[in-house]
Amino acid sequence: MPLSTTRAKASPWPTVILLCVGQMMIVLDQNIVNVALPAVQKGLGFSSENLVWVVNAYVVPFGGLLLLAGRLGDLIGRKTVFLTGILLFSAASVLCGLAAGETELIAARFLQGIGGAVASACILGMVATTFTERRRRAQAIAAYSFASAGGGAAGPLLGGVLTELLGWHWIFFINAPIGALLVLVGARVLPRDRGEGLRRGTDFLGALLVMTGMMLLVYTVVDAGRAGWGAPRTLLLGSLSLLLLAGFVARQATAVQPLLPLRLFRSRSLTAANIVQFLLIAGMFGMLFFGTLYLQRVLKYGSLQAGSGFVPVALVIAAVSLGLSTRLITRFGPRTMLLLGLSLVVGAFVMLSFARVDGVYAVDFLPAGLLMGLGFGLAAPAVMGLGMSAVPPAESGIASGLFNTTQQIGGAMGLTLLSALAGARTNGLTAAGRTEAEALTGGYHVAFLAAAGCALAALVVGAVLLRATPSAGGPRPDAPASSEATVPVA
Repeated sequence: MPLSTTRAKASPWPTVILLCVGQMMIVLDQNIVNVALPAVQKGLGFSSENLVWVVNAYVVPFGGLLLLAGRLGDLIGRKTVFLTGILLFSAASVLCGLAAGETELIAARFLQGIGGAVASACILGMVATTFTERRRRAQAIAAYSFASAGGGAAGPLLGGVLTELLGWHWIFFINAPIGALLVLVGARVLPRDRGEGLRRGTDFLGALLVMTGMMLLVYTVVDAGRAGWGAPRTLLLGSLSLLLLAGFVARQATAVQPLLPLRLFRSRSLTAANIVQFLLIAGMFGMLFFGTLYLQRVLKYGSLQAGSGFVPVALVIAAVSLGLSTRLITRFGPRTMLLLGLSLVVGAFVMLSFARVDGVYAVDFLPAGLLMGLGFGLAAPAVMGLGMSAVPPAESGIASGLFNTTQQIGGAMGLTLLSALAGARTNGLTAAGRTEAEALTGGYHVAFLAAAGCALAALVVGAVLLRATPSAGGPRPDAPASSEATVPVA
């Protein structure tokens, strides 16, 4: 016991770094696939209708299992849950790379989504409770934010490199050695937390309701892009998912040991931070998706060249998240930096809405991308810090799962809505006789303006509802200086 305690106190940063590497691997995988889809379709003979399920088969279980996985981390120990998720994710990645047909790849992606949810659900909670001192905790959360945002921005580049040089299989195979290293090092580095224990009771009915409700909701959202928002299928499945989620809320109000204690939402900081993150991620997915399409379909970049176009964005996010944001948040407070960052994100999206058909990367995309990286690098650590500061350490796992859930649902719903708006505008311009490039660019303009609206809504919510004062029981942002880890160790 003394040895474990000493290790946790003396070297908390290896824990943070390892967790951030795991988060980046999972986020990379979510974005690396998009660039490789044409190669996957050609290699396995995917139909156009089924190709979308290479992405959706991962997103559906991922979004549905985050709350349950986060709660399991609180009960049986976050280290155990994290390492189990990494093992499953890595094994499923190998199966994806070995897939010889549509069914095999879709099934393996489903398993990969389960592993990704189990692994990532506890990461933010573990990162946020590593330090109690304000500046160190801000640095740790900033590193997590970089892992998430940087992984998303670097995904298209890495996907293009692997697909062109080694083949699409390697976008999955690359996870195996990284996952193996994470498990081996994590078994030694991560402090062993006891958890509350399953003897306290697990709300299996609540888990079933939220798991099926969330998975059905995510499925309905991603399927609505094909079936249509007003289609009977979408309305039926959407109503059923909302009914299941309403049943989950009712269950949490009466359960002796609820999966998601509703008292958490008494914290205005936690509730508002999740709303802000939902809206921010809804817009950011539009940046990654439609920015890539603009470079490839309008400026005629290849997959590798288009991926390289996001490198400056990733570098700015890294520089801001890992260096500047911590100093600014410590000096001016997380709320101020959140509002500044969101304002910059709104401006970046407005700039992208003026991208030209005959545009030049250095004029029409790069300035907005750099401004986006600066804004997101400031906003993401601030909103996560504000939200997690209001949560007692013993419930950081479920809070982490909640943050990840709002991120996944926000991304799925945002991308589906933006795609529908862009498609409608593109079809209208095509019918009016515009060229393909003009019609596509017009559609992307609408998507970027809608994304700006999401970021503006996040700015309003943050300005009205968020305060820098955490609720009692959570780690205080202005806690006395200390570098000791707060994770219980055996």
